[in-house]
Amino acid sequence: MPIATDQEALPATLRRNAPLVPTDSAASRALAAVIAILTFLAALCAGAAEIVASSADQWQGSVAQEVTIQVRPSAGRDIDADVAKADALAKATPGIATTRIFSKAEAERLLEPWLGSGLDLSDLPVPRLVTLKLADSPAPDLKGLRGALGEALPGVASLDDHALWLQRLSTMANTFVGVGVGIVALVLIATGLAVVFATRGAMAGNREVVEVLHFVGANDDFIARAFQRRFFGLGLRGGVIGSCLALAVFALAGLLARLWRSGPAGDEIEALFGAFHIGWRGYAAVLLIGVIASVVTGIVSRLTVRRFLR
Repeated sequence: MPIATDQEALPATLRRNAPLVPTDSAASRALAAVIAILTFLAALCAGAAEIVASSADQWQGSVAQEVTIQVRPSAGRDIDADVAKADALAKATPGIATTRIFSKAEAERLLEPWLGSGLDLSDLPVPRLVTLKLADSPAPDLKGLRGALGEALPGVASLDDHALWLQRLSTMANTFVGVGVGIVALVLIATGLAVVFATRGAMAGNREVVEVLHFVGANDDFIARAFQRRFFGLGLRGGVIGSCLALAVFALAGLLARLWRSGPAGDEIEALFGAFHIGWRGYAAVLLIGVIASVVTGIVSRLTVRRFLR
């Protein structure tokens, strides 16, 4: 009968060169999977928030470059002459690049989403619109144009610079981004809690090894570093997997959006979501979340081990 060597006689956890924390176990794989799922969800929230922020910036930029003059019908006045006068005043204002007068039929079509199509609006006092494109320089004198309209067409023409709409759009975008950041923070907290339970389970399963290490002179920092390295590796694995999956989802969504834009509803999709491209900030945020998940895993495991050893 062969005689066992010293290494074979020792338990697996006490053999030379054996890691303090098991490198491959069902619990470790489960924790890596949980971190990957949580990182994936957090990265999706961050990417969605970036898409909303980018789209809101595009919308605000487009709307901020255009203002509208509304000319209301009035008894005893020629509305076509009033529209022509408002257009002339706009063209004479510095900073106005181009103007466009909406015909009566075009103004009536703008009401179709609310009133429906096929209605006879000829008897309704539908206002006429003049859209103004603003030039980059010189700065448009909207205050002067508003005063000129008030003097030339009192009670008939008004200037809308869309400031209220822009404010509401900015509030909506900031709220969505804030919610996304809050969800990311909650997901990272959930990751930390999962690591706490996993670390305490690993410490309980390796209690005898920890006691032997204490007996031979190992201090708490040595033991904590061993657990931190192991859980940092698990967090890094899960973070990389979750971030890569999120990037794949955004790449697939961008591809589908390009295909949809070639269809009948392409203009509506592009107007709502833009190019569905998260940009370099979005990609950086997704990768950063993976790194943060790894760092959180390592730090939380170290703190949990030191608290357990006390």
